[in-house]
Amino acid sequence: MRVFVAGGTGVLGRRLVPQLVARGHEVTATTTSAAKLGLVAGMGAEGAVMDGLDAASVGEAVAKARPDVIVHQMTAISMTHAGKPDLKHPDRWFAITNRLRTAGTDHLLAAAEATGVSHFVAQGYASFNGIRQGGWVKTEEDPLDLLEGTAAHVGMEALRRVEEVVLKAGGAVLRYGAFYGPDAIDDQVELVRKRQYPLVGRATGYSSWVHLDDAASATVLAVEQKARGVFNIVDDEPAPASEWLPHLAACVGARRPMRVPVWLARRLAGDQAVVMMIEGRGFSNAKAKRELGWELRYPSWRQGFKEELA
Repeated sequence: MRVFVAGGTGVLGRRLVPQLVARGHEVTATTTSAAKLGLVAGMGAEGAVMDGLDAASVGEAVAKARPDVIVHQMTAISMTHAGKPDLKHPDRWFAITNRLRTAGTDHLLAAAEATGVSHFVAQGYASFNGIRQGGWVKTEEDPLDLLEGTAAHVGMEALRRVEEVVLKAGGAVLRYGAFYGPDAIDDQVELVRKRQYPLVGRATGYSSWVHLDDAASATVLAVEQKARGVFNIVDDEPAPASEWLPHLAACVGARRPMRVPVWLARRLAGDQAVVMMIEGRGFSNAKAKRELGWELRYPSWRQGFKEELA
């Protein structure tokens, strides 16, 4: 197939594009910078400079590529685009990403309709943000937590809207867990080494992780099978912060994380960090494994952190 990967030079795009090419697909990968066209060529794909927030730019790029499927992987979370991570103000830190998930999605869907693209796959998110009711592990049938009343709400609402409009268009939304792998969590590792990433309270909140290569392989399957609906793309072991954070610290040779009270964490890092650490809900990957036939190279972050970060 001809596959159009919007955001082809991001941390996931750089793992996804080579996998698609290796499977025999003709790939057009977009970037916001002409300086990265060489990187795209090195992955075996055709490069296109595109501004995901400009409807004309998106329309022209899609029309030229004539794809069979569009894969939306556009974000702006890197230091280059978003600056230093700011958990206390995710509305500011994710401001451009939120626009790419709203206006950017609209532009891509409009371009798909205008050019007769039959399938659409979009990036979602499923790490700690399952609804905070009932058990600790959620399925695709459970709603996402919109974190109403916090600075994270605008970003969570953007994720909800992605699911609404893409499903209405007959596409698939892949709710990826927290990424790790090449270049994915360098900023977090630095904080862990400096002992600036503490455990909060009892750290009972669950998160789900996924290695970039596993996220990419699931995306390839969704493309090839013209999957529709929502899929949690996470590993086999959702776990509380009290387990995964000390293990991550051990794998990178850092001292065990400090523990801080909830009130102090909320003052220093904001509501989202506190929710993640003490109330977060992880996710089940049973549907993706069952319906897509997805097999993980890294079934658990325990193995993955050790192999990737040690």
